[in-house]
Amino acid sequence: AADLGIAFDGDGDRVQMVDHTGAIVDGDELLYIIATDIQERERLPKGTGVVGTLMSNLGLELALKERGIPFVRAKVGDRYVMAEMLERKWVLGGENSGHLLCAQHATTGDAIIAALQVLLALRRRGQSLAKERLAWKKLPQVLINVRFSGDIDPTTDSQVQTACADVTAAMAGRGRVLLRKSGTEPLVRVMVEGDDEAVVLLHAQRLA
Repeated sequence: AADLGIAFDGDGDRVQMVDHTGAIVDGDELLYIIATDIQERERLPKGTGVVGTLMSNLGLELALKERGIPFVRAKVGDRYVMAEMLERKWVLGGENSGHLLCAQHATTGDAIIAALQVLLALRRRGQSLAKERLAWKKLPQVLINVRFSGDIDPTTDSQVQTACADVTAAMAGRGRVLLRKSGTEPLVRVMVEGDDEAVVLLHAQRLA
């Protein structure tokens, strides 16, 4: 039986993996493996961090924080991730889609390079992908699409903003709210993350 599987997208800039149990390992999980391996090899200078996006799982941010690795979010899109990396002179960033940027090896997303970095980490640690995948816990994330009409942006409504602030306060640093307008459809994407999936679902439904 295979130890793991590696999948690339059509143009080879995104990678996702699967462990020997059949569990999919996404970009957030791969990014954590690479970041902590670089840190352990003392190739991640003190104060240097990782760039994710607005859609990166909150569990990743909290897990990196526990390791003393700074984490910042860019807008969704590899160009925004790279811009943030360049501004901060950081070497690592990526999206949960598997578009990972390893600036110490390439100037753009390269799925083969990213996959090799993960394999290097697994080999050095002598661990399976299945075990490394469990190094941190993804927080439950609920996404609801809400259709609207007219030219008014619902995300700027004072009642909506107050409700978002209330939910954020209720989660006390262990959750977050994100409202994003679709660029192609009259939709607002309501995303809520937190420790308790049932509570997260109730918050998302309330906001929607």
